[in-house]
Amino acid sequence: MCEQVGLGVFYGFIGMLRAEGLSIGTDQVQSYLRALDAISLHRRIEVFWAGRATLCRKSADFAAYDRAFQMWFSAEMPTVTAVPEVKIHGVPDGEGSPEVESEDEQQITRASEKEELKRRDVALMSSEEKRLLAAAFSGLPIRAPLRKSRYVSTHRHKRIDPVQTMRHQLKRAGEPGPLHYRHRTVRPRKIVLIVDVSGSMKNYAESFLRFGHRLISTLGASTEVFSLGTRLTRVTAALMHPNPDVALTEAGLVVPDWSGGTRLGESLQAFVRLWGQHAMLRGAVVVIASDGWERGDPAVLAGQMSRIHGLAHCLIWANPHRGKVGYEPIQSGIKAVLPYVDAMVGGHTLESFRTLADRIADA
Repeated sequence: MCEQVGLGVFYGFIGMLRAEGLSIGTDQVQSYLRALDAISLHRRIEVFWAGRATLCRKSADFAAYDRAFQMWFSAEMPTVTAVPEVKIHGVPDGEGSPEVESEDEQQITRASEKEELKRRDVALMSSEEKRLLAAAFSGLPIRAPLRKSRYVSTHRHKRIDPVQTMRHQLKRAGEPGPLHYRHRTVRPRKIVLIVDVSGSMKNYAESFLRFGHRLISTLGASTEVFSLGTRLTRVTAALMHPNPDVALTEAGLVVPDWSGGTRLGESLQAFVRLWGQHAMLRGAVVVIASDGWERGDPAVLAGQMSRIHGLAHCLIWANPHRGKVGYEPIQSGIKAVLPYVDAMVGGHTLESFRTLADRIADA
């Protein structure tokens, strides 16, 4: 039995494996203890294979396991005089180890990591965190902003429809008939997302385009996405691919001025000239994602923002630096646009993108 050698030896070995980078859960520990009970603990080869079969999840763990086994189980197995008593689910009292995390502790750890990811600045994320962020975008809740349509439809108990009521009474030769009702239907508003892809936005532009992909994949044809730098580029078609990573790659191939300069005023002037009389812009929710650095004349930018504000239903500016400690809107571009925006929101964390999605839906 395990007690004859000392459980502390094997729990210490598990701790060493975890220090080597192996992910060992409670279920594996239980399987390991059952395997040890079924073998002779004084035969190194049997102890070796019992652990290798139960504690290694994948072939990549074998090298670390072999190395740790050679170091831990030398010519004679080390002994531990005292082992702290820690209860493990499914293991009798006295056979626990402080190295073994319970399932509840693992769930708490995962929840804490997700909560931290929501508030972490996109620009400071590691490659692994960016991969998790990309997966989180696929679950970002999106609701369409709604508007009342010009058209009406029949309804059971809304306003009386005198035309339909009279028409049906004439069909009945003037005999009184049931009243007909109508109500004004609601339709989704257009959403126009314009993403600054200049050099000062290189750490955030990809996340805003991923947000645009999420809008398109959820709301379909009611969303249009443009990139903005030294020129204006429509990237809606590129972002229609169902795979977000492929869509962003195709968008990168379409955009000619990625990480270049910034001419917000001139680019927005081209936008108004090309789309100002189009149904896309009129009555739409327009979101401009930019840090506000402007190389051109701020007066031109202010004039174009005034025109967009007059055409759109709601104009939102998403600044990735808003919400950061010590930030103040001192850039000439930001000062020029502030009088014309209905809302100024952040765009540097997953939580701020949730706020942006809610602000769009409530416009």
